[in-house]
Amino acid sequence: MIGERERTQIQREYVDLFEIDASLDRLVKKIELLAYVNPLNIEKEKHHFFASKYTEDPLFRYPKLKFDPYKLHRLFFSQRLERIGDDEIRKLYQDIIYYYSNMVQCIETIGEGKRFYYNSLRVYGSPTERDVQNARFILHYADAPVSGDMEEIFGPEAAKSYFEDFAKRYDFPLNIKFSTHIAADAMVSNSSQALLIKRNTKFSKNQLLTLANHEIGVHLVTTYNGMLQPLKIFSNGFPKNVETQEGLAVFSEYMGGALTLKRLKELAYRVLASDSLIKGYGFSDTFDLIHNQYKLNRNDAFSITLRAHRGGGFTKDRLYLSGLRKIYKRYRQEVSMDNLLTGKVAIDYEGAIKRLLKLGLAEPITHNNKAYSQNLNTDKTLDFILNNLK
Repeated sequence: MIGERERTQIQREYVDLFEIDASLDRLVKKIELLAYVNPLNIEKEKHHFFASKYTEDPLFRYPKLKFDPYKLHRLFFSQRLERIGDDEIRKLYQDIIYYYSNMVQCIETIGEGKRFYYNSLRVYGSPTERDVQNARFILHYADAPVSGDMEEIFGPEAAKSYFEDFAKRYDFPLNIKFSTHIAADAMVSNSSQALLIKRNTKFSKNQLLTLANHEIGVHLVTTYNGMLQPLKIFSNGFPKNVETQEGLAVFSEYMGGALTLKRLKELAYRVLASDSLIKGYGFSDTFDLIHNQYKLNRNDAFSITLRAHRGGGFTKDRLYLSGLRKIYKRYRQEVSMDNLLTGKVAIDYEGAIKRLLKLGLAEPITHNNKAYSQNLNTDKTLDFILNNLK
């Protein structure tokens, strides 16, 4: 750990870097994409879609922008990066500016169909043929018998109590809020350091364990580790951080004994739903693929379709499976995850993270993932599948 005197000296030596980092921090605070891309009228449109016998595509409404996109673009590109003397760090910040500029374009075109979809592709990419093959490989396995742990009997208040108890093993505060405007059953808001729980839903015991390992064990761990870093970009997020962060989070489910074949299939369906966007499928077509062809129940099929089609075509969900494959491979090679838990960072920038650590511009993690210390998975089918993903 760097002492206060050493940190002050480092900040004097890299004063230009810290000024640029602080400037970007003020700009990035305005653009949390998930705060804008989740529809405001999910339940109403879900009811209408089911009433139409799955033929009338939902018409989603989205939150209004709270910033001027053009002005924000201009401020991003006004940063004088030539003041950063270190080539590798300057390149990192160039990539960061392009990444967040693309994010702004995503947000300003939410609800505009293809315009949003193409902007989404620039940020999150599209599934590769290998991703699609891996998804189909997972889906050919027969479902496991349903156990009592899979019965959805816990309400939001019970979930809150469960998460509060789970979080006692971590040395950071747990701020829980209820929401009706999120696509997931629970998610972390990085900007408010809060765990959001969907108010109108029920949870199974396994789902609570899954969400606890995923949201608290990784997303809150990296949120709080990022906040402790000298540079704000660890908290705001590196380019391509979603694949790494979601891979770490699903891997936490696996190590914590929560990952099931059903959950793995959910990630596979998300890949196929993202792939359907490339094929030009509309909402009803993607729903038909998941519900009628793959026989997933209509509520789960709607949720997966919604996640892929929100905004006009959102490919973020395709990254969970590829992220898990990369993190699991790292685990098999016995490579430490610590660098990837320093904040909202990405495998692609591990070299830059190591350089920042060496220069004293980053600090080793304070909070670790408790599940990573012992593998509690007992499902041999999962091991076989993960070992054979391409």
